[in-house]
Amino acid sequence: MASHRARHGKRKSKKKRIFLVFLLLVLLGVGAYFLLANKEVKKVVEEKIVKKLKIVDENSKSRPIAVMINNNHQAWPHAGLDDAYITYEIIAEGGITRLMAIFKDQDTEKIGSVRSSRPYYLDYALENDAIYVHYGWSEDAKSDISKLNVDNINGLTASSVFWRDKSLNKATEHTVFTSMEKIKEYAEEQGYMRDTNKDLLLKYSIDEININKKEGAQKADKVYIRYSHYTDTSYEYDAEAKVYKRSMSGTAHVDAVTGKQYTVKNIIITPIKNYAYDSYGRQKLDNIGSGDGYFITNGYAVPITWEKESRSSQTVYRYKNGKEIKVNDGNTYIQIQPLGETLTIEGTEEEEEAE
Repeated sequence: MASHRARHGKRKSKKKRIFLVFLLLVLLGVGAYFLLANKEVKKVVEEKIVKKLKIVDENSKSRPIAVMINNNHQAWPHAGLDDAYITYEIIAEGGITRLMAIFKDQDTEKIGSVRSSRPYYLDYALENDAIYVHYGWSEDAKSDISKLNVDNINGLTASSVFWRDKSLNKATEHTVFTSMEKIKEYAEEQGYMRDTNKDLLLKYSIDEININKKEGAQKADKVYIRYSHYTDTSYEYDAEAKVYKRSMSGTAHVDAVTGKQYTVKNIIITPIKNYAYDSYGRQKLDNIGSGDGYFITNGYAVPITWEKESRSSQTVYRYKNGKEIKVNDGNTYIQIQPLGETLTIEGTEEEEEAE
């Protein structure tokens, strides 16, 4: 009887040990699951925290630098525009446009060719709190730079910042170039370098945004913007890369250094009235006020409004419902087109048939 009880006790003790081992394994498994799950959650949270814009550093307080770019056809190809986060294109005298490229925290080694200032470009340098770089000026631009106290670097007086590329078989006025290193060095000497006192002009989305569901959205695979008899700008959407390939007057807009065609993530088009005010044909621009335009990204265009209250205030771009637009993480071309000129935005025939 005693031996039976002993055997029964051993079996009971063995079952208890098995149960404890099983319970321990369950607890270890549950613990390991939650540990791994917490690690995954932590990883996702950390990735969200460290995710940053690629086009600009939102936390950087360094001042942007605006460079006037020569856009006479004889000056092509350009250099360094692929490093600009915003580029403006606006009409000038003779039907030619000039570009103004805005750089921030870049070390671009060759930018140009650089050309002279016109008054209304100052409005867009000021709205970005940018150091304004140019080679020469019109009398009105010279007066406004002084009157508005614009921090500027002029090739006529700051020769150390610029050089002429004598290897180019071009007229002298199309051969002036500069670099970020030379600009920053001179700006430091002049006391221009300081923390910027303005937010970025545009609001950016780190996560990809699509505007195809916005009010008035339309396909935008091909965009044609006429400036004059001399100049037009066009874009063709690359659906695979999700960018627009840029051309001017039917010619691919390529970089002189890389040889690659420029691509654009966001396009803002604002038709604005311009008119000549002197016998040379120099222009004025009715850019203080408000008007309509388009925002284009990821193959779609939507109607927007723009508003600029003063020369130094930032232009605000809004959807038709009044909400300020957000642009995708990438470079932006702001096309300020003469009011009344041809603007065509269209989808491809293949996509229209599929829809």
